[in-house]
Amino acid sequence: MINELVLLCLVAFAAGFIDAIVGGGGLLQTPATLLILPHYPVATLLGTTKIPSIAGTTLAAFRYSKQVKFNLKVLAACASTAFVAALLGAFLVSRIDNSVIKPIILVVLILVALYTYFNKQFGIHQEKNHSVKKQVLMAAIFGLLIGFYDGLIGPGTGSFLILVFIAVLGFDFIGASGHAKIVNMATNLAAIIYFSSTGHILFQYAIPMAIFNIGGAYFGTKLALLKGNKFVRIFFLLVVFGTILRFAYDLLK
Repeated sequence: MINELVLLCLVAFAAGFIDAIVGGGGLLQTPATLLILPHYPVATLLGTTKIPSIAGTTLAAFRYSKQVKFNLKVLAACASTAFVAALLGAFLVSRIDNSVIKPIILVVLILVALYTYFNKQFGIHQEKNHSVKKQVLMAAIFGLLIGFYDGLIGPGTGSFLILVFIAVLGFDFIGASGHAKIVNMATNLAAIIYFSSTGHILFQYAIPMAIFNIGGAYFGTKLALLKGNKFVRIFFLLVVFGTILRFAYDLLK
């Protein structure tokens, strides 16, 4: 158990670091946990990873809040619908074959990478071309979609949220990251409520992983706020590219 715990804690630190900057830490943490603890049910491992995820995300959200002015109406709409949808996704996680969803996600990620690479101003400057009412409506809709995905599968949720806040709602990278962390807290909390109520969390692993995830999130957030939007854009591209490779591997193996 000691060797497993050490590996899980190192992975959790790296995941917290990545997640604090551009989201997507679960792309490292979830597959690694499944690999290190193969003898446990998948639902149990998914539930376990939610504890370190929410710990690191909460710290990152707090640090972003010092430099990001939150749009409370948009945030409330997105977080509330995401919370409800994540509960439903967690409930259905053992009832839907993820292989049906992954090819769609892979195509979306490739399009995201291409769009971000060729649009040099993507996420560098904040643009607001929507009315408040339209922003709130779109935030609620995408909150439902991404919240459901997070409860059902999980990895990459932070990156998808950042993408929505930039491409759909007009935020810059730093603002999008800050808002995404709050919404991700809501989806993680919903999943934890479901998984803990059904006995699907291994706290002996989850708590130490949470401590290391917080450490990674601390340094990741500090680096993101120090370097600014251009650095986060490059990091975003790297994580999306890594995500594409991960999904492609899963589909082709």
